[in-house]
Amino acid sequence: MPTLAETFASALAVENHRPWPRHAGGSDLWHSMAERVAAGQWTLSGLWGDKDAVHMALLDEAAHQFAVVTRPCPKGYFPSIGLNHPPAIRLERAIHDLYGLEPRGLPDQRPWLDHGRWGVRHPLSAHPSPTVAPEPYPFLPVEGASLDQIPVGPVHAGIIEPGHFRFTANGEAVVRLEERLGYAHKGVDGLTTGASIEQAAKLAARTSGDSTVAYSLAFSRAVEAALEIDVPVRAVWLRALMAELERLANHFGDIGAICNDVAFALMLAHCGVLRERVLRTAAACFGHRLMMDCIVPGGVDADLSAKGAALIRDLIGAARRAFPALVELYDDTASLQDRTVGAGFLQLALARQYGCGGYVGRASGRNFDARRDLPYPPYDALSFTVPVREDGDVNARVWIRIHEVEQSLSLVEQILDRLLRAPGPLRAPVTAGRRGEGVALVEGFRGDILAIVRIDAEGRIERCHLRDPSWFQWPLLEAVIEGNIVADFPVCNKSFNCSYSGADL
Repeated sequence: MPTLAETFASALAVENHRPWPRHAGGSDLWHSMAERVAAGQWTLSGLWGDKDAVHMALLDEAAHQFAVVTRPCPKGYFPSIGLNHPPAIRLERAIHDLYGLEPRGLPDQRPWLDHGRWGVRHPLSAHPSPTVAPEPYPFLPVEGASLDQIPVGPVHAGIIEPGHFRFTANGEAVVRLEERLGYAHKGVDGLTTGASIEQAAKLAARTSGDSTVAYSLAFSRAVEAALEIDVPVRAVWLRALMAELERLANHFGDIGAICNDVAFALMLAHCGVLRERVLRTAAACFGHRLMMDCIVPGGVDADLSAKGAALIRDLIGAARRAFPALVELYDDTASLQDRTVGAGFLQLALARQYGCGGYVGRASGRNFDARRDLPYPPYDALSFTVPVREDGDVNARVWIRIHEVEQSLSLVEQILDRLLRAPGPLRAPVTAGRRGEGVALVEGFRGDILAIVRIDAEGRIERCHLRDPSWFQWPLLEAVIEGNIVADFPVCNKSFNCSYSGADL
């Protein structure tokens, strides 16, 4: 079976697209790539639109290779990938909503992001049209005796993002769950188009607030690839430090929240203390609890002082003392195990088909981590392991988080040691004057984040696309809840912890 690189060896690549190639072609190339993705040879990593074209990002996991394929759409349509590969369906629905390009053969023609409230249809197309009066959203039908529907959201009891969940249940057993998102749509694709690199970096950092470091890193790396910018060594280490602190804060929060959803508030309290300590340490060291806007194209905008390094070492010491006891408490509490073991089981085949990343994919046997498999500095110089399990339930997703916490604690210590030997500048200049295209894949706490950037000769963003890992996780939440009881949905949902905002662009 040829690798991704071997397949494109004789094809003409688009110039100035870095670090991985982009190939433009017609229907034959598009069909060929679609067939191989549907057959499981490669993983669909992204699918996005332009005014007159669609683009598909492909990942060859076995060969650790990546490429982008472009299909021009002069007549306003393209052959649907989702026709034979379900992970593409929501992406194609979003393309049609935003750009008006028609995915021919798409099995689900309903709008995804467009709720009929924009005042315009296909706002990013070459020829937008006035909106039509919105009709009730046609949820998929379910037939059977003694079935009830339970609507939940988009407004929820807690301070969380908006999303609607439509349950069909037979008694307490869930027969079908269908999600409707798009309520957090904020127009990132449109807002970044024509923006300066600096303005677009701020927008990227706000795509999904709990992953602001990862998004900033992905966007910055894509810009740096496009313009061939060498980032100073100290900045590289500081970026990784921020990324691992973000990972720690989110994993601590998730572990506690999962336990709280099965009425074990003690774990929430103790994990909340650890999460809060990470956030306060980040604020003391970098000026912002979430480290927002600290990573910028060309480097970083905040340094770490000797006092800050000491604070982080104190944080790591405190976590190493407190966390093992919490892990033991989780493992030894029968009421917790009763609710998490076996609940929300995700099949390995589905995780692989959807290219599901992060703790969701790794808990179901998909052994992929962008830090290791498509390594970027400084992870190629660090020692860490990627935890993987195959039991695929809520309990497995908790344990993946636990092991990733342990790895991140070690990574932070390694990074601090390297920072002592890495003085120097924090940023390289970002200069305009030539066109370029860049792509980056960065490992956030939920999984791999894709960033695509096209820059014009004046240094403005011609096109930017950001793909959250939740695009490939949300559909699988619908799959894992079937057959579980309604009361188990909160813990299944929290064990996924998908981003609404990240999937709503």
